[in-house]
Amino acid sequence: MSDNFRTTPPQQQWSGSNPAGNGYGSGAPGPGYEDGHDAEAGEIGKALVVGLLGGLISAAGYMIYRRLPDEQKEKLHAQMRDMVQQRVQEFRRNLNI
Repeated sequence: MSDNFRTTPPQQQWSGSNPAGNGYGSGAPGPGYEDGHDAEAGEIGKALVVGLLGGLISAAGYMIYRRLPDEQKEKLHAQMRDMVQQRVQEFRRNLNI
């Protein structure tokens, strides 16, 4: 078997070093295994915190928007329409459409 088809982490030795020969190595993960696992857990935790904060901020923004008077809502709509039109024109210019 070559390293191209390796299914175990590169740090973990092949089963040939295991005297029992059961194909699972020594039973202990290779060096760096726990560090990689902790790093993955940290990244997942960060992603969850960012998602939660984004949800809270968007909910707060919606609550503020709902309380705006109608003329301010219309101004916001007009500003957004203008901004989207500018972006579409810029995109078309860049693609020469």
